[in-house]
Amino acid sequence: MLEIGSLAPDFTLLDQNGKEHTLSSYRGKKVILYFYPKDNTSGCTAQACGFRDRMPQITEKGAVILGVSKDSVKSHKKFEDNYSLPFTLLADTELEVIKAYDVWKEKNMYGKKTFGVVRTTYLIDEEGKIINALGKVKAKDNPEQMLELL
Repeated sequence: MLEIGSLAPDFTLLDQNGKEHTLSSYRGKKVILYFYPKDNTSGCTAQACGFRDRMPQITEKGAVILGVSKDSVKSHKKFEDNYSLPFTLLADTELEVIKAYDVWKEKNMYGKKTFGVVRTTYLIDEEGKIINALGKVKAKDNPEQMLELL
């Protein structure tokens, strides 16, 4: 994981509507930047819906939510539509941002070694510095954890 206190790496990715986003464009707001393995899977859906349900309190505390996975823009759009997600989902199909944030790791799935995204959430302050980082988070608990950290 990246170090707390370090500047969060900037990036440019497309959202679920094909619009470009950069991390630096969110300066002046806190950013919950969460990395998740796959759209429309049980854990990822629980995490996304948890953030959706806490969106008013998160917004009230001056923060935005950005979800990142290696899924495509089209997949993100379906995920957003299926669960009425009111925040930005970013497509990192080339794994550039996922690797820059050190969340692409070897995993053990049913005894088979494979690489994938380790569910990780960063809290970034108004100046773009990482103020908290949680690795291997539990999907269901993560949205409430982040709300408490704000």
